[in-house]
Amino acid sequence: MPEYTKLEGKDLEEALADLDDWEMVAGKLHREFKFKDFSAAFAFMTRGAMDAHLLDHHPEWSNVYNRVVVDLVTHATGGITNLDVELAGRLNGHLS
Repeated sequence: MPEYTKLEGKDLEEALADLDDWEMVAGKLHREFKFKDFSAAFAFMTRGAMDAHLLDHHPEWSNVYNRVVVDLVTHATGGITNLDVELAGRLNGHLS
């Protein structure tokens, strides 16, 4: 089981500052990704699913055609943790 560190206040602000295009929405880390087509969006989700599995994390996400919407929160802590930030960073890494 992964170790969670709940992020609040300044720690959460600093983590968000390091995550391009992520924002807080309804208590969750939120980002919408847009790709050239469905195939590219689905490939992104496949790569992201492997990261989520390795981290033992289960993102809330959806795909409609060329868009992928991701919301991250660690339900066990009722907030954003280092685990959410790690997965968000890995997802961003799949864009390059």
